[in-house]
Amino acid sequence: MDGLFADYGLFLAKLLTGLVFGIVALVAALSLSRRGGAATEELKVERLNDKLEQLSNRLRQAVEPKDAFKKRLKGQKKAHKKEAKDAAKDHPRRMFVVDFKGDIRASATTSLRQEISAIIATANQTDQVLLRLENPGGTVHEHGLAASQLMRLKDRGIELVVVVDKVAASGGYLMACVANRIVAAPFAIIGSIGVLAQLPNFNRFLKEKGIDFEQIAAGRYKRTLTLFGENTSEGREKLKEELEEVHALFKDEIQRHRPQVDLSTVATGEHWYGSQALDLKLIDELGTSDDYLIKSLDDYQIFHVSYQRKRTLPERIFGAAASVFG
Repeated sequence: MDGLFADYGLFLAKLLTGLVFGIVALVAALSLSRRGGAATEELKVERLNDKLEQLSNRLRQAVEPKDAFKKRLKGQKKAHKKEAKDAAKDHPRRMFVVDFKGDIRASATTSLRQEISAIIATANQTDQVLLRLENPGGTVHEHGLAASQLMRLKDRGIELVVVVDKVAASGGYLMACVANRIVAAPFAIIGSIGVLAQLPNFNRFLKEKGIDFEQIAAGRYKRTLTLFGENTSEGREKLKEELEEVHALFKDEIQRHRPQVDLSTVATGEHWYGSQALDLKLIDELGTSDDYLIKSLDDYQIFHVSYQRKRTLPERIFGAAASVFG
């Protein structure tokens, strides 16, 4: 028995030591963050013409005869010099490439708005913006804001092309439909023009356990459906009415930007693959973002634009803690 208490005491001592060490480390981290750990923000710009040319040259160097490859490099150098001279005389056409990978809250909108602002301050009406979009949809108001960011480009006469390699559904398609042109891979998922709300209800379970749930609201429709209270037919009808209103707004936006689409056919909540979406005029052509960029190399100087925010040390610490204990 004495040995058991000794082991237990040793365990508690180790646990207490670990807790103290963790608290000291956290205090030190917070102290450092106050002195110089503020979040850093950065707009990164990469010229994709050079990157794609370098990748191509690596392969050609391996498969082409040595003399032919050297001749090709000389030709590229001459072309670069001519391009530089032409750029000095005339404004070259530029393509700005932006990526948007969506989630239910469209959290990438924070970066998108900064990228769009930078492009608007730089671009003119001879330039083009290519958005590589991957977005399965999510909350209405946040995806609506993302679509509004894209509208800023069109309002200034800057051509916007959206390419979908994998998915642009629901709120994702709300973003895509803003574009002057939509390109999608043959098996990309497109559409899902509908609105959905779903939630569990634990009222019967609480009643069985003898647990009361109180909810007090001012305003007849402040809360239509509830997780824990008893839902009513009136509440369900009101929520259905609200969903129909949002659906109507969704359809209006598509009609505004893509009047060629037959809404009675596509606004059913269904999704289609790229080849089917082309027949339904939800998109304009089939293709991938890689092919689109390669085809544009001779006509544009292509720049990849990405806004990045580096989290502070406390944000990283508490974010890691949330992932462990959440």
